[in-house]
Amino acid sequence: MHSLTSPPATDPTSIYRYRDGLFAADLLAAALVWLDFFTWLNDHPSDKAGICRALEIKDRPTDVMLTLFAAMGFLQPENGIFKLTDLAREHLVKDSPWFIGPYYASLKERPVCKDFLSVLRTGKPANWGSLKNEKEWARAMEEESFANQFTAAMDCRGVYLGHAVANALDLRNHQQLLDIAGGSGIYACCLVARHSHLKATVFEKPPVNQVARNAIAKRGFADRVSVVAGDMFAEPLPAGFDAHLISNVLHDWDVPVVRQLLGSSFKALAPGGLLAIHDAHLNANKSGPLHVAEYSALLMHSTEGRCYSVVEMEAELAGIGFVDFDFRPTAASRSVISARKPA
Repeated sequence: MHSLTSPPATDPTSIYRYRDGLFAADLLAAALVWLDFFTWLNDHPSDKAGICRALEIKDRPTDVMLTLFAAMGFLQPENGIFKLTDLAREHLVKDSPWFIGPYYASLKERPVCKDFLSVLRTGKPANWGSLKNEKEWARAMEEESFANQFTAAMDCRGVYLGHAVANALDLRNHQQLLDIAGGSGIYACCLVARHSHLKATVFEKPPVNQVARNAIAKRGFADRVSVVAGDMFAEPLPAGFDAHLISNVLHDWDVPVVRQLLGSSFKALAPGGLLAIHDAHLNANKSGPLHVAEYSALLMHSTEGRCYSVVEMEAELAGIGFVDFDFRPTAASRSVISARKPA
């Protein structure tokens, strides 16, 4: 196994973006062709609630769609009202001589494109990868074969992202870290590799807990990274930790669940303890970055979540009682938001 403290010689960010943005064009096609969204909005500038009511679509996927189109340069939000930009008005509205709709319509039967129409209308995630014989992501993760495959995918990503997280966090004054829903344990391993005094525990639900245990042992960190099996939705988080990490987890869930998980962290964390949230975060006004908005489309399709903005996340943290917020970019359009539980 290679060292977890050494970065790659080249920057793979563009390769991450190709994969993370894979579904964004299908969401654009679904809105353009199946909903004729841009023609409607051109005649009815509206806020998000009005768009949901008129087009009979749900809040979470609509939020993702509006963020994506703002980042693409098609929408201009003004005091909560969404209007078309000149680019969208000229090329995405039906009565324009430059209308490009039929070009997209030729691909409207793509499975992901049709999935997005269903997700917009129901708010419920589609099957992972649009596979007919697969469940939506949260249920699929309960099956060993899918859990092994998905955890391996996140592990190889984490080798690069985990190194950047470890460099971004100052853990000199922390001794015991809990990695909540930590997957293979790659982030916990990267953190203890960077901080020689630190010990970590991965809290994971079966069958992923065993995947984590094997991966940690293979990397040679079994003496400093342990694994505890548990369900973060069904039981309190383990106590006795002065730092928590939630990495690439909150984006899988809608706001009520995000609030529940942050509340569980606050209750279990030692007074004065640090919570670090590693994820792809949108900017304050949710107009980008484009690559994060594209990634949010993929999440909206296959999970119950989306990408959250820095402002949204800090508001949730403050509402629970966390203080001393800090934002730090890491790698591949990801970032860390940290906060403390008052002493």
